[in-house]
Amino acid sequence: MRMIRLLLAAALAAASGLAAAANPAANAVAPDFTLRGADGRNVRLDELRGQVVLVNFWATWCGPCREEMPRLETLYEKYRKSGFVLLGVNVDDDPRTALAAAAKLNVSFPVLLDTDKKVSKLYDLSTMPSTIVIDRDGKMRFLHRGYRAGTESDYEQQIRGLLKE
Repeated sequence: MRMIRLLLAAALAAASGLAAAANPAANAVAPDFTLRGADGRNVRLDELRGQVVLVNFWATWCGPCREEMPRLETLYEKYRKSGFVLLGVNVDDDPRTALAAAAKLNVSFPVLLDTDKKVSKLYDLSTMPSTIVIDRDGKMRFLHRGYRAGTESDYEQQIRGLLKE
């Protein structure tokens, strides 16, 4: 049964165009990007090599995204001193909306603004939220599309495993 699930997941990932991200064996390097953060500073993904990075694409109009944010904040606070970085990439058209939502949700991890959607297109994302977990070498190891309560425990297990590598 587990093998069938793995095969189905691989087939769905291949059909989605992000097979490399969904298939840890592929170890594709995460496409580099630079985005402006809520604090006005630019953040470049390649400069975070050596750390485990979780990139979460979200939007204020996405209910599951807003539900997930406090859980992501908990992970960020728990692992950030261990070599873990969490980037919240917001795809709203108006950065003020994103910044207000992030403040209301009380997140302290970097919120990056992808108002022109270049980065979300680079990663071929069509589902909100979408989350990519990247290892210390900059390789995409896990891809999550959507959010359901409890998904954060998968994130935590993956983060812990990558931090140990």
